[in-house]
Amino acid sequence: MKTRNGCKVYSLTAAQKLHYYCMKYCPKKQVLNIGSGLTIQVDLDWDTLRQSIREAISRCEAMRVRFTEDKEGNVYQYMVKDEEPEIRHFDFTGWKPEHADDKMTEWTSTPFEPYDSPMYEIVMIKMPDAFQGIYIKVNHLIMDAQSLIAFFKDIIELYCSKIYEEINVPKEMASYIAQLEKDLAYEAGSKAAARDRKFFEELISSSEPIFTDIYGKGKLMAERKKEKNPNFRAATNVSDNVDANISNFFLEEEAAKKLMAFCEEKQVSMTCLLLMGLRTYLQKENDEDDVSLTTTIARRATLLEKRCGGSRIHCFPFRTIVSRQDTFLEGIYKIRDMQNQYFRHANYSPSEYYAFRKQYYNLKDGQTYEPLSLTYQPLTMKYDGPGLDKLGDIQYHVKRYSNGAAAHALYLTVSHVPDGRMDFCFEHQTGVVTPEKLQEIYYYLCRIMFRGIEDSSRTVGEIIDWS
Repeated sequence: MKTRNGCKVYSLTAAQKLHYYCMKYCPKKQVLNIGSGLTIQVDLDWDTLRQSIREAISRCEAMRVRFTEDKEGNVYQYMVKDEEPEIRHFDFTGWKPEHADDKMTEWTSTPFEPYDSPMYEIVMIKMPDAFQGIYIKVNHLIMDAQSLIAFFKDIIELYCSKIYEEINVPKEMASYIAQLEKDLAYEAGSKAAARDRKFFEELISSSEPIFTDIYGKGKLMAERKKEKNPNFRAATNVSDNVDANISNFFLEEEAAKKLMAFCEEKQVSMTCLLLMGLRTYLQKENDEDDVSLTTTIARRATLLEKRCGGSRIHCFPFRTIVSRQDTFLEGIYKIRDMQNQYFRHANYSPSEYYAFRKQYYNLKDGQTYEPLSLTYQPLTMKYDGPGLDKLGDIQYHVKRYSNGAAAHALYLTVSHVPDGRMDFCFEHQTGVVTPEKLQEIYYYLCRIMFRGIEDSSRTVGEIIDWS
């Protein structure tokens, strides 16, 4: 297949293939839906907002991507020309807030048509509290969190440029197709791809990780009994029930500032600090120094990558061995050093990673070493660009809505919300992880991190014993 509806077709990228496999085999096809709302304390001009949304779609090639399947079952993508999408308006005035949330959760839980159809839905909304703005549902195949935030901001800046004469039209978005062609050229057998493959295959084959669960050693012990191998190191961590929900915990602004100040002082990323907190919690629960969990890398280093939209997330297992005698800071530096190596090779296909590891350690379907995934999102939905002074001292509300399904037991996304707090958003399979367990994880994660930043020369063992 070379064209579809007169448009050139392209293969899926490595990032998209991982998502697509997830959607293909998950019984609930909405599993890749991302639902988000951004509302502000301003009376909006709905006609101007609708015009701004349509213009933002025209400027963002990723939003005009469609997918198609050939007779052999191969999936391709192509980009349609400019379109006039329907932008609905929904007024929640008079609704109870929880009922409005239920309606947008219902929208988010509705699957897209997979082929030759838009992979987004945008609704202009007026909330029960009179805040006004936008609800967006988008498929993860065409957007990730960073590109979605960039798209939200583009709509706001376009709106401001139409309302206020002195505000210029925002800079054009970058080309999704240009970046797609670069990604596919890398995957087609480049020297860089060979170097990245060598790095990860050597890392995988160096030694075997061990499964450390949020509930302790129970799953690992059960797996060892089933395998009749007392030294077995993997465990099955999948469920037939993919029903899921989202639970949010918010860290207050002053506490969030302390975490960020520590990261700035020690010249480490927030991801390093969060990974250290999570792995120490798992170390505590399993009495095991060797801890693995899944981390995500956004792959948006260049200007083209930052502004091209699309889904560029690559997820990799991330293993660290930190003894109880190591200091908190030493543990963070181990994470930082390994993270820097990952960054240099992050274009490697996660699907290839998992396939190689499964074969090398002779794992069965569903057997893994990682109990949860972490994503840190440094960007915020808060608009701080041109025209903010014209809008006045307004308040923002940002919310993410559950799609009702999850392919993994537990996925933590940490982000910043407009009022300065940090949002710890747990997407969890409801049949695997209880709300009480999430409360416990959040409590100990914060306790470990703050014990560590208070005195980073404390040993991991001391922090665990105090937690």
